[in-house]
Amino acid sequence: MADVATLSGDESYLPALDRLWQNLVYEKTYITGGLGSSRERESFGPAFALENATAYNETCTAIASILWNHRRFLLHGNAAYLDVLERTLCNGALSGVSLKGDTFFHPNPLASDGNTEFNQGSATRVPWFETSCCPTNISRFLPSVSGYLYATSGSDIYVNLFAGSRAEIETGSNRLNVIQETNYPWDGDVSITVDPERVEEFTVHLRIPGWARNEPLPGGLYTYLGDSPGDASIEVNGRSLPVQLDRGFARIRRTWHQDDVIRLELPLAVRRVRSRPEVEPNAGLVAVERGPLVYCVEGVDHDGSIEEAHVTPDTQFVVNRRNDLLGGVDAIGWQGFTAMPYYSWSNRGIGPMAVWLPQEP
Repeated sequence: MADVATLSGDESYLPALDRLWQNLVYEKTYITGGLGSSRERESFGPAFALENATAYNETCTAIASILWNHRRFLLHGNAAYLDVLERTLCNGALSGVSLKGDTFFHPNPLASDGNTEFNQGSATRVPWFETSCCPTNISRFLPSVSGYLYATSGSDIYVNLFAGSRAEIETGSNRLNVIQETNYPWDGDVSITVDPERVEEFTVHLRIPGWARNEPLPGGLYTYLGDSPGDASIEVNGRSLPVQLDRGFARIRRTWHQDDVIRLELPLAVRRVRSRPEVEPNAGLVAVERGPLVYCVEGVDHDGSIEEAHVTPDTQFVVNRRNDLLGGVDAIGWQGFTAMPYYSWSNRGIGPMAVWLPQEP
């Protein structure tokens, strides 16, 4: 429907598409970006029925959400769709494949007791499925991620996602080399070199992620607790610029020369997240995030049990770089507990896991 509306210019499809998107994002999306709470008939279920241990959250559906949200961004130019895309990419889709790339999840629950077999007769990832939709979708999707980083509209360019990269971009009137240098999502510092073939005035639309604007997802299904760590800041060639937002993008209009450098600093901090009260499974519980990454607690880090894990309102978090674990991650520690990025869970053996944690023992 999104493709037909875009390519044909038939706007009669748009109201239905808008209602579907709002229904999913405002009422039926897990904090990881996962979709589909019911394993029966692979269905969504009622509004706010977001059970954790029995969540379906099929890997294929996460990828489908990314594809659809990308199309909605191309149609409307609104960063809200990229906020959903990024959250899903970094969490609910990436969790579907092991770090070695050789085993896969069909469902992606947000809690596990380490014993219940939820994935093709297993409590962890498996090499293949009777219906092999998820492994093949992952294998076609991951190589395509670079295609989501940028977009163009006339002579303007859009920086959608942040990743160390080098791109050649053709606009309607110019050709540019764009180089990103960043350790995102572990670091909120992004350097973008804009190198146009010829000097030209145009606008660079620089996405300021929802998480950096104190909004986990559009629509208010989830909210951050505590004070915001601050605002994003932008410099061009060392000169500070005001952050003027338009549909989630900072607009930088100027005459661009060879090797101009944008410096973006995003307020990366550990945040506690809660659900709307209508999400009964999460009543009294909080989740832990840092940037676009959702974290979880695993038994492997706590002598096989996570029953004591909790996050109090005055918890002080410590971020520890662990290059020796999971290909290199930032672990989050507090009061004897350790959390790892959700995408990396079940890569160190089978055991219990939880995303949502109580606020007292």
